[in-house]
Amino acid sequence: PPASPPGEGGRPVPAGSGAPRARLSAPAGGPGSAEALAALGAMGRRLLWLLPVYLAGVALYLGWRGRRRSKEQSLRAAGLVLGDEEAAVSATALGRSLGQSQSQLPAWVSFPDVEKAEWLNKILAQAWPFFGQYMEKLLVENIAPSIRASNTHLQTFTFSKIDMGEKVMVNKKIDVEVKKFFCKAGVKGMQLHGMLRVILEPLIGNVPIVGALTMFFIRRPTLDINWTGMTNLLDIPGLSSLSDTMIMDSIASFLVLPNRLLIPLVPDLHEAAQLRSPIPRGIVRVYLMEAKDLQSKDKYIKGMIEGKSDPYAVVRVGTQVFTSKVIDENLNPKWNEMYEFIVHEVPGQELEVELFDKDPDQDDFLGRMKLDFGEVMQARVLEEWFPLQDGGRARVHLRLEWHTLMSDTSKLDQVLQWNKTLSTKPEPPSAAILVVYLDRAQELPLKKSSKEPNPMVQLSVHDVTRESKVVYNTVSPIWDDAFRFFLQDPTAEDIDIQVKDDNRQTTLGSLTIHLSRLLNADDLTLDQWFQLENSGPNSRIYMKVVMRILYLDAPEVCIKTRPCPPGQLDVIESANLGSSVDQPPRPTKASPDAEFGTESVIRIHLLEAENLIAKDNFMGGMIKGKSDPYVKVRLGGQKFRSRVIKEDLNPRWSEIYEVVVSDIPGQEVEFDLYDKDVDKDDFLGRCKIPLRQVLSSKFVDEWLPLEDVKSGRLHVKLECLPPTYSAAELEQVLIVNSLIQTPKSEELSSALLSVFLDRAADLPMRKGSKPPSPFVSLSVRGISYKTKVSSQTADPVWDEAFSFLIKKPHAESLELQVKDDGHVLGSLSLPLTQLLVAEGLVLDQWFQLNNASPTTQILMRVQLGLLVSQHSGVEAFHAVMGEDNEESSLKGSETELYIQEDGDSRSMQELRQRMPHLSDSPLGQLHLTVWYNIDARKLIAIIHACRYWLEKQNDIPDPYVSLILLPDKSRVTKRKTAVRKKTLNPEFNEKFEWDLTLEEAQRRKLEAYIKNSISFMSRGEPIGKVHIDLSQKDLTQGAAQW
Repeated sequence: PPASPPGEGGRPVPAGSGAPRARLSAPAGGPGSAEALAALGAMGRRLLWLLPVYLAGVALYLGWRGRRRSKEQSLRAAGLVLGDEEAAVSATALGRSLGQSQSQLPAWVSFPDVEKAEWLNKILAQAWPFFGQYMEKLLVENIAPSIRASNTHLQTFTFSKIDMGEKVMVNKKIDVEVKKFFCKAGVKGMQLHGMLRVILEPLIGNVPIVGALTMFFIRRPTLDINWTGMTNLLDIPGLSSLSDTMIMDSIASFLVLPNRLLIPLVPDLHEAAQLRSPIPRGIVRVYLMEAKDLQSKDKYIKGMIEGKSDPYAVVRVGTQVFTSKVIDENLNPKWNEMYEFIVHEVPGQELEVELFDKDPDQDDFLGRMKLDFGEVMQARVLEEWFPLQDGGRARVHLRLEWHTLMSDTSKLDQVLQWNKTLSTKPEPPSAAILVVYLDRAQELPLKKSSKEPNPMVQLSVHDVTRESKVVYNTVSPIWDDAFRFFLQDPTAEDIDIQVKDDNRQTTLGSLTIHLSRLLNADDLTLDQWFQLENSGPNSRIYMKVVMRILYLDAPEVCIKTRPCPPGQLDVIESANLGSSVDQPPRPTKASPDAEFGTESVIRIHLLEAENLIAKDNFMGGMIKGKSDPYVKVRLGGQKFRSRVIKEDLNPRWSEIYEVVVSDIPGQEVEFDLYDKDVDKDDFLGRCKIPLRQVLSSKFVDEWLPLEDVKSGRLHVKLECLPPTYSAAELEQVLIVNSLIQTPKSEELSSALLSVFLDRAADLPMRKGSKPPSPFVSLSVRGISYKTKVSSQTADPVWDEAFSFLIKKPHAESLELQVKDDGHVLGSLSLPLTQLLVAEGLVLDQWFQLNNASPTTQILMRVQLGLLVSQHSGVEAFHAVMGEDNEESSLKGSETELYIQEDGDSRSMQELRQRMPHLSDSPLGQLHLTVWYNIDARKLIAIIHACRYWLEKQNDIPDPYVSLILLPDKSRVTKRKTAVRKKTLNPEFNEKFEWDLTLEEAQRRKLEAYIKNSISFMSRGEPIGKVHIDLSQKDLTQGAAQW
């Protein structure tokens, strides 16, 4: 260690000495400690300067953290309020009230069930004037005609004033008037309750950002109307038919799913059709099986005797409605029927089933049930007994299946095979759905008059036909329509497209698309231009055709040896499918549905009109002309057009049309009147008659007021002709038809031919021993139909029915050909005379096909029903065929044949020389009918035949009949038949008419001269005559007499 520093006096201090070190070291360390203290003081001073900055930072941090926590608490509170506002506010009030009751909230605090949409109110305020215009059009053009057609007492119902006000729900007023009863009423307010869904799509990059507005009611809404002026309104007969339901039906037809109201917000919106009719979410198959414990509604002797009920069901999804068959006198009915519904919104849309008791006047309500389709989609297959509301203990048994829509064909074969195991009514099950988006066409051909057409499109799949709207005066129309079809076998069906002028007679182009093309297309979709056939060289049509396969994703759909039947529906055993082992015996009779042969024929007599509006004005309206009216008639998909009556405001048509119809609810006979013009025809009014009214009453004779015009009415007669299966009535039918036949109409039908094609057996194979894909073509007198194609089988089963109107059963035949891709596999010609001699006018058997192997046969049921008119105004008659009647008719009858002594004496002498036994005694009889047609205002005479003349001689005459209407013997009143060569018993069957009033006809006498035609240049020699005093006959009851 270093030596210690010297001490005092220069002597060294020893190391290790303690006390002296302490004392002696202080002077040596003094300056270092001061520096340290100075440094510490400087640092402390600096820290004192930094302390306010530090404290300020800490204060800022604490403030920021407090504000953040406050915001987080506010967000959490807002989230709680948003989740359950009422619970959050009540809990807060409870915490602050220090034990006070939750009900002691301020009076202004309320919790409404609906959310305020102020933005929607602003939009409604701006759109309200346009909504008023739309409501005026809806009430006048849709709702008013429905009310007028609902009851004969309301045929003059009109909306006399419609004022929706300038602001939403302020100063609105709707007045109605029934002129016939001098009654007026008004609407002071209305409310529509329902779930309205509004969709804003598609989104676009420009203002207004949204391309269109789509709105619809998921379920059928309810409508409340506050009527005014009820004192007068209650006096109107038939008021019960004027209900809110009728108005709601019109609203539902375009605003309840699957219908949507589309409001484009930008021009040229190409997706309009797809927005209006999007691809469905799925298909629900509803099996209406049975019901139990229904209430008895049929009571007799004022309720002393209790009967049963005649139940039927109405199955509804939105505007899709099906009605079941009626089960007579049964409180536990079994229907076993299947219906398919298109579903768009799940959950939301619901199934509604209502049961009614069928009565002659008003059907009684038996109960209803509702089910949301969300439960069906979740369960896939739902089969239960559902209790009926307002039905007591009644229950209904339903099975519901959710079918997913697939965009590929991976499950198609499985679906087709599964559907073959099902036997469903009234329609077979569908395997796919087809959606056709009809966009536009280009360069359609002009009319024959070089005018631009008014094109519309008819689309047909199997036996279902849809029609597009009409686009006027263009060769490049834009339709923007959408159509849906159910397909039973997409591998074998076609879609037929016809572009026509609006008169449905001129075809502008056609196109047939085999749906098998879609099966090979991407996403089962064709989106392209199609070239039109039978049209212009550059005529084409743009469409998007989409197919979706219906697949039931449930375990029981797996194809097993014995598939699970849906409930108690009829199911065919599918074991050993395609093999010949243990096959059931071949049926000996066809098995048509119960509805086969139940069709009727509606005979529409279009008679006249009165007080039509004059549309032809000249010199700017200074000179008022008349109109050239004609009528368009529509019923059951068939359309007719009358001839044009020139310059007549009270025209008479006297035309007859015939339509085969089934009892399907909702059908109407529609009449539209137009004034024929060079450019565009003017509207003269329209009227309707419900088909159900004609079917129930069998005969309707009414003057119908024309709707949507100031004046005019139309006189029509409609008769329902159910088939009669008795050949004894045929002669009467032919005679009556000849009497009421009008010159401007087609020949009237005398019978209805119903054909049910069941199956065929042992059809010949294709080349290479491949089975054919056969279908059947049937035709009668140029009218033809064809069945569906049965894919690759020599033993096809069709199960299809067809109907034909028959004019002359003695001369017509059913022509049938079994074809495969244009090749005829066999044919059959069945004369209808075979049916006339068959028992019940029915043949139900296997028929041998011509031009085929001996074992090739077809099983079908063919029946002929005669159409006997009970309201033709012609008295029923029966031909006098017995000997007793002959003798009585020969004694003292005015219609006996006598020698005409007033004729040329020389010709009479020659006749007596040729027939020396001729005398003044009766020579025979003339078969004729004399009748006055009140509708046509014409006197009609029909010369049928002559009989029992002279014994046959070597020189047999060539007879004909000449008619003269006395006392006028001028050429105007003379008529004569054709000459029949070399016969003593000629048949003429010729009709003659005279335009006379009934009073004038009753003052006339009719003479019929039977003459022998000698040569072309000479007058016929008289043989005999018949003299009839028309004043002694009831001309309004025509009857054939000898």
